[in-house]
Amino acid sequence: MSFLIVLAALCFLMFVAYRGYSVILFAPVAALGAVLLTDPTLVQPMFTGLFMDKMVGFLKLYFPVFVLGAVFGKLIEISGFSKSIVSATIKLVGAQRAMLSIVLVCAVLTYGGVSLFVVVFAVYPFAAELFRQSNIPKRLIPGTIALGAFSFTMDALPGTPQIQNIIPSAFFGTNSWAAPWLGVIGTVVIMLLGMSYLEWRRRTAIAKGEGYAGTGEELRNEPEAFRGDKLAHPLLAILPLILVGVSNFLFTRWIPGFYGETQSFLPAVIGNPAPVVQEVSKMAAIWAVQGALLLGILSVIAFAWKPVVTAFAEGTKSAIGGAMLASMNTASEYGFGAVIAALPGFLVVSNALGAIPNPLVNEAVSVTAMAGITGSASGGMSIALAAMADSFIANAHAAGIPMEVLHRVAAMASGGMDTLPHNGAVITVLAVTGLTHRQSYKDIFAITLIKTLAVFAIIAVYYMTGLV
Repeated sequence: MSFLIVLAALCFLMFVAYRGYSVILFAPVAALGAVLLTDPTLVQPMFTGLFMDKMVGFLKLYFPVFVLGAVFGKLIEISGFSKSIVSATIKLVGAQRAMLSIVLVCAVLTYGGVSLFVVVFAVYPFAAELFRQSNIPKRLIPGTIALGAFSFTMDALPGTPQIQNIIPSAFFGTNSWAAPWLGVIGTVVIMLLGMSYLEWRRRTAIAKGEGYAGTGEELRNEPEAFRGDKLAHPLLAILPLILVGVSNFLFTRWIPGFYGETQSFLPAVIGNPAPVVQEVSKMAAIWAVQGALLLGILSVIAFAWKPVVTAFAEGTKSAIGGAMLASMNTASEYGFGAVIAALPGFLVVSNALGAIPNPLVNEAVSVTAMAGITGSASGGMSIALAAMADSFIANAHAAGIPMEVLHRVAAMASGGMDTLPHNGAVITVLAVTGLTHRQSYKDIFAITLIKTLAVFAIIAVYYMTGLV
């Protein structure tokens, strides 16, 4: 019964998300409904002590990143930089390769360390302009961004600085470059299958005579038209994006050396307040992204002063509104996952998954299942590894499997079934693009299936060849 309660809460949230209802409203309803059916006395304590604690904790860490990312993306749009880069891209690679161009831009940004949420805001203006000029249905944008930002550069490609590739190192004593050959093979599988699928979807739409506007649906959240007299040179237009990636990389390395392990200060208030202490190791990556985005915003303003100033007030209002919606959606999902993970039914799932005999298949299924239930790749993987890492390691030692292989399988599995309809990144990309689950989720889910299959492909490669 406890398992059925957890399953019912998950199915309910996926259903309302797919139907277009607000996850901000229904994530706590689903989570607390499960608590009510498990132990009614814990409804209020779990709401304030767990759901709200995790939700507010997420906003405390990431809300500035969402806001700065949204403002950066909006300025890229109103400055005309997106239109300039898109025009140059079409001349360089051709309109028929618009999807590949967006996938590669997303991949470069995420592999450079830019948060995938920021990538959504920054890339959408390019994608909308490129898809419009190439007459590709707008509804294919979320799937294209998902392939570029939520798949191989998130956790498969060796060395990626995304958190999904960092978490396993704490459990297995590895680093972000673990199992490089398996990571590269997984990347190739995801890219080939993912691009084949997206191109098939594009050709099918063209054969039906469907253009950018689809079959007559109302287009929402469309990028604003460029109001300036002349487009910037493409090399100047792409400079802010390069600046964000490079400065994020440099700040990530400079900040720990500048501040040390911890930084504390005494608030200047009446009384005897306790010192505020920040663990720099936990905040360095977030501070680095914030600093990089600020530099990116300032560079766009400097390079395109006139068109940016003309539309700055209205443009940033809409950008911040979108950032608030996206961050609250994701934070609600985070709270939901924390509550579900604390229920007895979740333990039933965890114990059942532990019965799978093959060590690597056991790990892959366990991590991707936990990520799917919680709606979070990093959250699901953290829960799975915290509960099962010791058994994974013991089974791997018994089978002679290197820790690097465990690392790569866990990382890639986390980004598989986490992208169910209630996932925060899915809801964010749909909110930013102005599309619905009904219009675009099918393509995101297809990329998810490809991503999940790639995990088992690298497991098969390892057993057949011994490559690491």
